[in-house]
Amino acid sequence: MIFLTFAAADGSHLGLLIDDNVLDLTKVWPGAGQASAPRHVGDLAEAGEAGLAIVRDLASTANAANLVALASLTLMAPIPRPKKNVFCVGRNYKDHIDEGMRAQGKAPAPLPSVPEFFTKPPTAVIASGETIPQHANVTEQLDYEVELAVIIGKPGSNISAQNAFDHVFGYSIINDITSRDMQRRYGQWFKGKGLDRSCPFGPVVVHASALPNVADLRIVSTVNGEVRQDSRTSRMIFDIPAIIEHLTRGLTLEPGDVIATGTPSGVGYAMTPPHFLLKGDRVTAEIEGIGILSNSIVA
Repeated sequence: MIFLTFAAADGSHLGLLIDDNVLDLTKVWPGAGQASAPRHVGDLAEAGEAGLAIVRDLASTANAANLVALASLTLMAPIPRPKKNVFCVGRNYKDHIDEGMRAQGKAPAPLPSVPEFFTKPPTAVIASGETIPQHANVTEQLDYEVELAVIIGKPGSNISAQNAFDHVFGYSIINDITSRDMQRRYGQWFKGKGLDRSCPFGPVVVHASALPNVADLRIVSTVNGEVRQDSRTSRMIFDIPAIIEHLTRGLTLEPGDVIATGTPSGVGYAMTPPHFLLKGDRVTAEIEGIGILSNSIVA
């Protein structure tokens, strides 16, 4: 199952992708129009197995009258305004660590012994097709990072790696847009990672059951059609179960929480010379089995 969130006259609606059409789940949900009808992917994650059972029933009886062409819709971020900050993992691909050290003129660093976490605020989240400000008044070094996103579907804390996938609802794509100069200037990563509209997210969420090979997917980014990053999720230092195990030590994850799992090599600041994002650039983030997240840079 592939889910998306789209704009409707009365706000966001939750949709189920069926070929090139979308079943408007918000419209056909039992008791539609009531507060219980899910309006985005986060709502469905909170509905748990009971919500998925309703989706299966609705999908089995869907007809042309209830379908709308995907091409006619304006997509929103799958969870337009997450209830919490987006959890992110830094330096989770060895080749990305190595390129960063080279760019700083330093010797290769040992691999981290534990994941390095930071967050991006809900105000950073935008959809595929929306614009990213260049933020030229505060940064001269705007960069891109394609990342696999994990959406949580079951609450828990102190989750073991063995049980981690039981808590995963599905997967999407995040482009962790980053101000490199602010990242260095402020020390802690949050400021350089937390600019408004710096977290493109989408275009869809693929349910975990539909993406069993998530541990080895091709992950690619382009700028103006030029491939910049091209790797596989199998090259993560900490895989999804390890990330969830470490993150939930003394911390509760809840349905609708989002985790960005790190980026591979090929970022702009590590190129020779560096190539940062400029007004007019189009940046895409693509992950096998999920789709393409595409955004343009504006003044």
